[in-house]
Amino acid sequence: MTGQSLEDLSGTNIEENVIRINVGGFKKRLLSNMLSRFPETRLARLLRCQSKDAILELCDDYDDAEKEFYFDRNPALFPYVLNFYNTGRLHVMAELCIFSFSQEIEYWGINEFFIDSCCSNAYHCRIMEPNRDEWDDKSEEGSTASSFDEILEFYNDATKFDKQPLGSVRRRIWLMLDNPGYSVPSRIISVFSILVVLGSIVTMCMNSMAEFVVLDSDGQPLEDPRFEIVELFGIGWFTFELLARFAVAPDLLHFFQHPLNLIDLVSILPFYLTLVINLVAESSPALTNLGRVAQVLRLMRIFRILKLARHSTGLRSLGATLKNSYKEVGLLLLYLAVGVSFFSVMVYTVEKEDSDDLNTIPACWWWATVSMTTVGYGDVVPVSIAGKLTASACILAGILVVVLPITLIFNKFSLFYKRQKQLEVAMKSCDFDEGIKEAPSVNLRNYYAHKVKSLMASLSNMSRSSPSEHSLTESLH
Repeated sequence: MTGQSLEDLSGTNIEENVIRINVGGFKKRLLSNMLSRFPETRLARLLRCQSKDAILELCDDYDDAEKEFYFDRNPALFPYVLNFYNTGRLHVMAELCIFSFSQEIEYWGINEFFIDSCCSNAYHCRIMEPNRDEWDDKSEEGSTASSFDEILEFYNDATKFDKQPLGSVRRRIWLMLDNPGYSVPSRIISVFSILVVLGSIVTMCMNSMAEFVVLDSDGQPLEDPRFEIVELFGIGWFTFELLARFAVAPDLLHFFQHPLNLIDLVSILPFYLTLVINLVAESSPALTNLGRVAQVLRLMRIFRILKLARHSTGLRSLGATLKNSYKEVGLLLLYLAVGVSFFSVMVYTVEKEDSDDLNTIPACWWWATVSMTTVGYGDVVPVSIAGKLTASACILAGILVVVLPITLIFNKFSLFYKRQKQLEVAMKSCDFDEGIKEAPSVNLRNYYAHKVKSLMASLSNMSRSSPSEHSLTESLH
């Protein structure tokens, strides 16, 4: 058959200008000159085929006897294709599945540009809706997968106690100390720890007030005995808490790899380091300058406020968000740096002769930073009309610069907050009274559904991004 035209294949020239097609049982006779108006479409390419093999590359079957081309496609959507050949425009009905329609016109080689203006906006809006929801789907998938991994890690740690001496008792204490919402005793310990942290911070703040300063005979400030008692009690409780967690930890070697355990260690280290420095300074007068180091270390007690993260889902989510949002934070700093550099030069140009506070570019950096972040201290302000207009533009630009990356960071915060809540629910649902018999409660159906959904979406995107069949046919030839 090679070298024969389509008309030769039919065996007669009576209907040489007509081809017969069968689309899933829907039969139709089409004029070849109508199809030739759109040479890049699949049906028009059939007219140029010179062999049966070439024909079968474009259709699913060809009947020599009936001279009919068969396509295994949805017959309900083919009338839209016929209407396109008749009118030269595509129309999309609201009740259609937009993805089936898109795949169908792609198969027939019809470009989306042929969609009429009355349907174009609605079509592209419906196409873009899943893309707008893609972040939510990926976040949901990431939330489920990550939470599942964290739950398995928690379950794996809990099983390690089965092979340890007094494993059941140690596991119960571990759960009580590490999971504030696990039981009533754990909630009591959590509330008590929060009160101790807050008491320690309050006494540190009050100790800096002149009303509570105690002086010795030489006029040197001393620690108020009342505050010192609170400080010693807090240090004792924090030390006991850390040692107790370390003693019942399922894996001692990886204990301090957990951020919350590092925070517990940092919260008590300044006290013990200050104690050692004071002893060394008293024994050696030449090292009296170490006393200044001790004063700096005393101020590091403020890090104890981070201990509240162990008892707050929001603080843990905030920490995870900052850890995983370094790109967004870097983007925010980049925007601010560009804006500050631009507006500082602008205001310097228009204010250097009118204002003594804005007569250097470094001084204008401070003004631009305060203005772009909308803090507005008011210590340095432009006085000329041009300077005030520049300040207005700087403030408006600052609002846009800060808002754009914040949206991305907020989305991540919502994701990590949901993960933390899922992990807490799974921990509360575990019952270890009679040993571990089953994994913590987790919706495996949703977990694997997200995986399958992700796989199908990836395959769909691959098919959409692949070369057209026309290009593939040409490359094979």
